[in-house]
Amino acid sequence: MGLILLFGLLAGPYDASILEWRQRHEAAVRSKDGYLSIAGLFWLKEGANTAGAIELRSGKVVFQPREGPAREMKPDTTGAPDIVQVGRVKLYVIQRGDRFAIRMKDPESSSLKSFRGARWFPLRPEFRVEARFVPYDPPKRIPIASIIGYTDMQPCPGYVVFQLGGRELRLEPVGGGRWLFFIFRDRTSARQTYGAGRFLYSEMPRDGKVILDFNRAENPPCAYTPYTTCPLPPKQNHLPVAIEAGEMTYEGSYRDVVQRDQRRGDAGDGKTRAGRRVTSSSHEPRCPPGCRPARNDQEPEEFPGK
Repeated sequence: MGLILLFGLLAGPYDASILEWRQRHEAAVRSKDGYLSIAGLFWLKEGANTAGAIELRSGKVVFQPREGPAREMKPDTTGAPDIVQVGRVKLYVIQRGDRFAIRMKDPESSSLKSFRGARWFPLRPEFRVEARFVPYDPPKRIPIASIIGYTDMQPCPGYVVFQLGGRELRLEPVGGGRWLFFIFRDRTSARQTYGAGRFLYSEMPRDGKVILDFNRAENPPCAYTPYTTCPLPPKQNHLPVAIEAGEMTYEGSYRDVVQRDQRRGDAGDGKTRAGRRVTSSSHEPRCPPGCRPARNDQEPEEFPGK
């Protein structure tokens, strides 16, 4: 906290607020229950499954403990998934369309232990822009694909128009609750930043205006672990400019390890030297270049910009 205060005195309150937000973001990622703790994803088939004493019965996941009656496990789409503790790991159900999977969290995962910290572009105030919000009347739904091959129709309340680098640009958000959620790709993707794209949150429009602060652009969960189910940016959110602001790929990331081991020729067994899987047991469809089987689709508990 002392560092934040010193930074604020030297660089101003805006710079200090960005530094504080970045520290909170990284603390959440590396927490014992954060994205880096996600260590497994096991897609379920109808009937008995190999992922422990778990059965899928006509759209319901049932857990049979060693002692006591079987009980249904509510999925993450309910907002409060049931959690089964097995030693140090936690198991819970995720639902994507009509598919169900068991996700595993391990507070001692190899990804968590090997994480060296996030990397960021230098703060650039010119990437904090005011955009004009144009509502759809009525609001519409747009298709959002994911890296597991599932497409979800999500609510889109409108679009934003803004100027950056002398060009007029446009983005469509999804959501419409407490904030707008943008999934975008730009010319830094698969270069300085994560290949599949990045996320950006903004407050809801006020007087037809929205503040887009790309210094707060963040990696999706699939940048940290191969066991999430990230949404992909829709084609209309592929920006023809380089957004050199916000979070970058980090040193020692899963993608870096895979590429290194492929150059060495030792990734043929489906594992890297770090013990991470190159392909998951679910045989999910391949995602675009630069991403990997990847997002816990629940929104953050508080607006990330605050």
